[in-house]
Amino acid sequence: MPGTTLVLGGARSGKSTYAERLVDGTAQGGAPRPSLLIATADLADSARHGDAEMAARVALHRARRGVHWQTIEEPVELAAALRRHADARTVLVDCLTLWLSNLMLRDRDVVAAGDALVAALADMRSDVVLVANEVGLGIVPDNALARRFRDDAGRLNMRVAQQAERVVFMVAGLPMTVKGA
Repeated sequence: MPGTTLVLGGARSGKSTYAERLVDGTAQGGAPRPSLLIATADLADSARHGDAEMAARVALHRARRGVHWQTIEEPVELAAALRRHADARTVLVDCLTLWLSNLMLRDRDVVAAGDALVAALADMRSDVVLVANEVGLGIVPDNALARRFRDDAGRLNMRVAQQAERVVFMVAGLPMTVKGA
């Protein structure tokens, strides 16, 4: 798994599970190895708003990953977090879509943040697997904010995919390699 891998898919398509298995070595049939996750969910914000569904999703992911994972929560400053861990063996970022939501909710410049992310990925000395939702396959949203989110997510995914050595699209739990081997 050289360099950068982008794992895309719809909701509940198996992207996170597949990405975790790539990172921890179990996809190749090996024993789980120590792994680093940069989680972009803003759990403090979710707790403030009583978002029990998000808490349940996070709990499910934690239980599935197990104790060999180190988790760093970084909902906004993703490029800086990657730079701090540029020498890690392999890094999983889950997910770019939540990160984009966090940026938009804070009125951050998503283009500048995307530039910083792409630059950080170029400087990484470790392998990186990034997870993102493919949100552009459905109907055109009926409000401006949702359309902006869909468009920004599509542009971000394209930028990361252009830089990635490998891109995988998940459908019903099955990986389809779009780019790379």
